[in-house]
Amino acid sequence: MDDDRPQVLLTGLLFYDLVLTGLGKPPTPGEEIWTAGMGCGPGGIANLAVAASRFGLRTSLATVFGDDFYGAHCHQVLAEQEGVDLTLSRTADGWPTPVTVALAHGDDRALVTHGQQPPYPQEALMGEPPDALTALVHLEADPAPWLAKAAANGTRIYGDVGWDPTQRWSRDLLDQLALCHAFLPNETEAMAYTRTDSAVAALGALTELVPVAVITRGGDGAVAVDQTTGEYAEVPALDVDVLDATGAGDVFGAAFVTASLGGWPLAERLRFAVLAAGLSVGHHGGALAAPGWYGVDRWWRSLTDPALRRDHGFLADRIPADVGPPVRHAPVTPPAPPR
Repeated sequence: MDDDRPQVLLTGLLFYDLVLTGLGKPPTPGEEIWTAGMGCGPGGIANLAVAASRFGLRTSLATVFGDDFYGAHCHQVLAEQEGVDLTLSRTADGWPTPVTVALAHGDDRALVTHGQQPPYPQEALMGEPPDALTALVHLEADPAPWLAKAAANGTRIYGDVGWDPTQRWSRDLLDQLALCHAFLPNETEAMAYTRTDSAVAALGALTELVPVAVITRGGDGAVAVDQTTGEYAEVPALDVDVLDATGAGDVFGAAFVTASLGGWPLAERLRFAVLAAGLSVGHHGGALAAPGWYGVDRWWRSLTDPALRRDHGFLADRIPADVGPPVRHAPVTPPAPPR
């Protein structure tokens, strides 16, 4: 089998993110608030793409770019700066790249988005899915036909979900777990879809539907079961100051896939994913907050807390010799295009 095949396959909607931090308090109508921090860059599905690529994974992304400044800038960042394969992506004439303004306050944020549905659906972008080792997929109420094709080709599907604005939490969505190797919802989503009242109970219900069940719990860390190995793991969150939590779940997913491809024990996979997500929230959100191997290595080398060094001692053997160049975080304003 071709060793150059993608290690991670992704598809979804891309956004240009403008993240404002340091608000002090949420704004109210008629009020002007000056912020202490701002960052901009690719967001949406780009969060996963950059997070995976910065961990050295060959990452293939199928998305749509508008033929405007925002689309051109995001394309350049992903392809040239971050090394993401955009062969499956398209640029749409006359279509504006969606733009999201995120107002980050505490551990959460409010989002305002301008945009339209893309002219190319996922099926048009994916066609016959390429032979990839894994796919990180956001499961929707209506199953994506390409997903079954990818699973049939041997691609391991790692699925997650988002907030259901209808709050019906239809259990029909869980039928798609038959195609998945792993499912990574957060605690609220997991309990809602399984009709349970605790993360542990939700985990028990999910283990009947998917080989690897992972539930993220925000400030309480994460818990997981891997039925293929018979392992159970529960790890606490990293104690960090949160600047912006945007994209932390995507970083968690990319890190978990990275460790899974390495064949790590479940406790190490989970602790590594929690660490990566924790490192990301110290920077402005969106794709460019992802720490990559460079950020993990820098954290490990500077670590003095004996308990953390003990818990993360596995990193001494896991961090590659070449961690790559320093990662670029979200700029306040994008660089001016060359003249």
